[in-house]
Amino acid sequence: MRVKFLLRPGWVASIVLAVLFAVVCFTLLAPWQFNRSDQAQARNDAISESFDAEPRPLNEVLPGGQVPDESTEWAKVTLRGEYLPQAETLAWQRTVLGESAFEVLTPFRLQGGDVVLVNRGFVRPVQATRAPDFAAAPEGPVTLEARVRADETDREQRPTFTHDGRRWTHAVNAETVGQGAGLDIRPGYVTLAGAQPGVLQPMPLPRLESGPYFSYALQWIAFGTMAVLTIGYLAYSEATGRGLNSQEPRRRKVSVAEAVAEEERRERESL
Repeated sequence: MRVKFLLRPGWVASIVLAVLFAVVCFTLLAPWQFNRSDQAQARNDAISESFDAEPRPLNEVLPGGQVPDESTEWAKVTLRGEYLPQAETLAWQRTVLGESAFEVLTPFRLQGGDVVLVNRGFVRPVQATRAPDFAAAPEGPVTLEARVRADETDREQRPTFTHDGRRWTHAVNAETVGQGAGLDIRPGYVTLAGAQPGVLQPMPLPRLESGPYFSYALQWIAFGTMAVLTIGYLAYSEATGRGLNSQEPRRRKVSVAEAVAEEERRERESL
């Protein structure tokens, strides 16, 4: 079996590309999709468990201003304090239940002095970019029930801005809102449950579905495997003389007339 053809530049390049593609599939793309599947499942589990759980004080779930993570996000909490309406900020260009919306973020000072960002819910825009009039946050001490959420990340790290007489932010992020309002807000935020003081249209919970990530991961594994098997099959075919560049003579197609003439010639010779 001849294998020197594998040293040709075209074959070397093809083998390298197939191997690199398989490595990327096995070590980057498939694990990335598996990780997203695990994250979706962890979120679903946390939300499902919280349905029957009793709300606990915020400082018990997140002591000392702890940053929310997968083990604490979506937990139901209670907090006592008062709203800081002068620091209210709206989240820009959101989509809620398939339609455009603005989320209303109002900092909330706890009785112990810490400030928490509270998502009071959403409102629908007016004329695409203007916020409608909506109910102000109640004054004085109130007790809230909410769910813990982790901060969103704005890759461009854009600061808050002013539009139509209001303060706006591109991401629901406690640090960004705090910088714009001149407040030291603890990490993460909370979303109000329904029928709470100051709630508008409450934010809906995400649908409990795992998404297509697991199947995507299996597809990347299949693609990587197919790339290796394909280049192996082509190399084997070339080595055994059955490849596209095989030097074996090909049979010429014979017309019907030629076949009949050849048959008559053979009959004459046999007489």
